Amino acid sequence: MSQTEYVQIRSPPATLEAIAAEEQRCIFPHFTADTAWELGTRLRARLQKASSKPAVVNITLAAHAQLLFHCTTARGTTPDNDTWVARKRAAVLRWGTSTWFLRNKFAGNEDAFAAKFMLGDRAGEYAIHGGGFPVRVKDVEGIVGVIVVSGLTMQEDHEVIVEVIEEYLASL
Repeated sequence: MSQTEYVQIRSPPATLEAIAAEEQRCIFPHFTADTAWELGTRLRARLQKASSKPAVVNITLAAHAQLLFHCTTARGTTPDNDTWVARKRAAVLRWGTSTWFLRNKFAGNEDAFAAKFMLGDRAGEYAIHGGGFPVRVKDVEGIVGVIVVSGLTMQEDHEVIVEVIEEYLASL
């Protein structure tokens, strides 16, 4: 993709109300392994159009951490990307909201976040950086899965997920 013109990912909202509204727009009518495959392949393609920088896409079910989709977008990812995936996923599962929402709620202050929830030595298990997003299904209590992107800026990691979910839902 050396001579490719990239299509920029839009900027995410910064207010908690706007982020919550984004999450409400991204509720699925159903969610299956086929849905995860479709979203994952769309995310990979969208990320390849957005940047030459490599990223990881990961989609799992919430209840038992079953991996439904995992890929890289280009050469150059490292094991650290998978560590970020695990940390973002853990935050979404524990607090039931996107990591971008948590980032903005605590103004990026990880110490305040860790203190609020008395995380102590376990603070490193969670990341409040954009790129972790809850999968919600209409009329189902709680989250059913987690979509994570790691590799670009935290703003891009978050908003590319929203862009792809909105595009997918509009195609149904």
